[in-house]
Amino acid sequence: MSEYDSNNVFAKILRGEIPCDKVYEDEYVLAFNDIAPQAPIHILVIPKGSYMSIDDFGTGASPEEVKAFFAAISKIAHEKGVAKTGFRCIANTENDGGQEVPHFHMHILGGAYVGPMVSK
Repeated sequence: MSEYDSNNVFAKILRGEIPCDKVYEDEYVLAFNDIAPQAPIHILVIPKGSYMSIDDFGTGASPEEVKAFFAAISKIAHEKGVAKTGFRCIANTENDGGQEVPHFHMHILGGAYVGPMVSK
């Protein structure tokens, strides 16, 4: 990915052009239920900044954005009751990592055993 695509689905959600089932929002982060859940709890967490991948976020986000992003994941996990039972966070990156939307996002999956880390 070379340039941020401001017409990707998450950018449209952030602008309010597409609705979402919001579970959390603050100055830096929006989180919402996935429309095709792969676990009883499947929440997408996205930064409000225009970051394409976890690599882009890691190199370009401010310390406040990074702190808010990971604090939001922790808060959501506690609110949804999966912090104690366990959950998985996934950030697919670029083509080989299976990233489908070119806006950095992390999946929170929990509420049941989510299976092996990677299956071939």
